[in-house]
Amino acid sequence: MNKTRQQELIRWLKQQSSRAKGWIRLSMMLGLLSGLLILAQAWLMAGLLHSLIIEHTPRDALLQSFLLMALTFVLRAVVTWLREQVGFICGRVIRQEMRKRVLDRLEKLGPAWIHGKPAGSWASIILEQIEDMQDYYSRYLPQIALAGIIPLLILVSVFPVNWAAGLILLVTAPLIPLFMALVGMGAAEANRRNFVALARLSGNFLDSLRGLDTLRLFHRGTAEIDQIKRSTENFRARTMDVLRLAFLSSAVLEFFASISIAVVAVYFGFSYLGELNFGNYGTPVTLFAGFLVLILAPEFFQPLRDLGAFYHAKAQAVGAAESLVTFLSAESADMGDGEQHWPAGQAVSLEARDVIIQSPQGKTLAGPLTFNVQAGQRIAIVGLSGAGKSSLLNALLGFLPYQGSVTVSGIELQSLRKEEWRKQLSWVGQNPHLPELTLRANILLSQPDVSHEQLQSAIDRAYVNEFLPLLPQGLETELGDSAARLSIGQAQRVAVARALLCPCRLLLLDEPTASLDAHSEKRVMNALNDASKAQTSLLVTHQLEDTRDYDEIWVMDKGLIAERGTFAQLVAQNGLFARLLSRRNKEL
Repeated sequence: MNKTRQQELIRWLKQQSSRAKGWIRLSMMLGLLSGLLILAQAWLMAGLLHSLIIEHTPRDALLQSFLLMALTFVLRAVVTWLREQVGFICGRVIRQEMRKRVLDRLEKLGPAWIHGKPAGSWASIILEQIEDMQDYYSRYLPQIALAGIIPLLILVSVFPVNWAAGLILLVTAPLIPLFMALVGMGAAEANRRNFVALARLSGNFLDSLRGLDTLRLFHRGTAEIDQIKRSTENFRARTMDVLRLAFLSSAVLEFFASISIAVVAVYFGFSYLGELNFGNYGTPVTLFAGFLVLILAPEFFQPLRDLGAFYHAKAQAVGAAESLVTFLSAESADMGDGEQHWPAGQAVSLEARDVIIQSPQGKTLAGPLTFNVQAGQRIAIVGLSGAGKSSLLNALLGFLPYQGSVTVSGIELQSLRKEEWRKQLSWVGQNPHLPELTLRANILLSQPDVSHEQLQSAIDRAYVNEFLPLLPQGLETELGDSAARLSIGQAQRVAVARALLCPCRLLLLDEPTASLDAHSEKRVMNALNDASKAQTSLLVTHQLEDTRDYDEIWVMDKGLIAERGTFAQLVAQNGLFARLLSRRNKEL
């Protein structure tokens, strides 16, 4: 990472701190109060020791000073605890806001954009990388100001007592931030590489778990294990690089702080022996002065040492920020929300004129397309993989941008409010998503206030009742992670029941039987064919026999509608559809 890019990321990180500016200032004020308590504690302790050892003051006369010193210890502990709490809240506020921005961006970009990156990498960004910014906002940023203010307060206290000791502290202090910066530049780059490796490892591992059956079927299990071993070893090596730099930074800070404190101690030792007679403004060196400076010398370097300890938090945050900034600023086609409301009770008809469907990055996926779908009409869309069928559905769902004109019941699609438009849709895809805990909750996902009769009707029509008695708790059965308790065919029937339960005006079906066995396929298609007769419907399928009863069939090829007509008409034409049907029959 070059220096310019690193500076850009640091500026971006500081801009995000405006959301918790009040908490950062409060943390700084508590840190400053802690510094003042350190000064009071050192003065009281040095005064007590001087009075007891040199002046032989009776202990009873020093009771008030003892109580004040004890109070400073208690207050300092309380302030430290409060500062930790405030720092955590500060980091939490910013992390929550960042996660919200990432999730809002993902929602805006839609599944067509998200699909290009493994799910594990998104989990790494949302959970781990944002989490690694906590210490930057809760500790590092407040410590920057304290690293300058508290040493300055200590110098102001030390110089009137002994200017030589103050000069030693002043001269050695800049060495710590200098070497801290030198080590930190390498740490930021190491952290960036580590985050990239972690995102890649997370994504690959999740993909491997999802494809475990396929890997075993094709005897690729051993090769995949070797690949995971190499990836984890690479990640281990990168992590050790980061840790080595962190330990090196701490060692450098401790070395220079120890040298400076040792020089101060040697100076006072020789002063008490009478070998050095400067620094005390012409007066003898007192025990009070020596104790005060030696107590404050470690505290003088402590804010700088804390800043050094938190400097790795800055390197972590810079490494994490790169992927966040790249994602949040990624160019995508404008898919802004419209302002026009959907007219209540309006049936859905579709009309497209010279529509070119594009990817979020602006690449042409299909088109130009021109078609007209009447309200209540049933259209089947067929073609080879990559012909543009799913791209057309994604454009109608509002997940892909397009050029040209698509009007829905006479209203331009891009001018409609997306939320209101999607309420008119039901969609069943190739891979059913059942995110809720129980079977009932997954069926009622979008319609929580339906009657028992409506729910039972959807269950019966989707043939969920065939396997419902096999579940231990019926509708209240917990399905587990990714609906592990159900087969793919059973999960698809649940998705169909959900679609049947949701009243809609446009039914979009994208390969709903692609992963089903023959028995489940027949059941699901019967339910969907019945449902498609109640509203405008578009079916994308490779099962050409399922299109016999549809009003019109579109055959797509290379992003264009190459043929259209009824099943009988397309077979009679002996064109692309007939060839697809012949190939399909040979495969069967």
